[in-house]
Amino acid sequence: MDWGKVIYVFFQLMSLTSVAGYLYDHNSVALFIAVSLNLVSTFLKIGIRNIVAAELFAASLVADLHLIPAFVYEVIKHNTQAAVGMAIGALIANIVTTILSFIEIAKTKDTWE
Repeated sequence: MDWGKVIYVFFQLMSLTSVAGYLYDHNSVALFIAVSLNLVSTFLKIGIRNIVAAELFAASLVADLHLIPAFVYEVIKHNTQAAVGMAIGALIANIVTTILSFIEIAKTKDTWE
């Protein structure tokens, strides 16, 4: 088992589910956790060298650039509606990232056989 891949996928899925958790319960702590996990997930994508590495990194940056302003809207401006809108964009970017990762895993598995 590749523990590097396990950690990578773990943070990616935690990022996705934490954004979904914020959308369920509009809580600034949940949004902070989502931002933090997404930043860690983005940082882990820097060293990846595979077929869709650029796309994974770009989608993760899109999620970051949605979640950080969402946090500003939620905590500083107290505009939950705008924060939720930005978080929905981050959720879509994280879903795209997850789909790309599964495609990459399927391609990698084909080369192992």
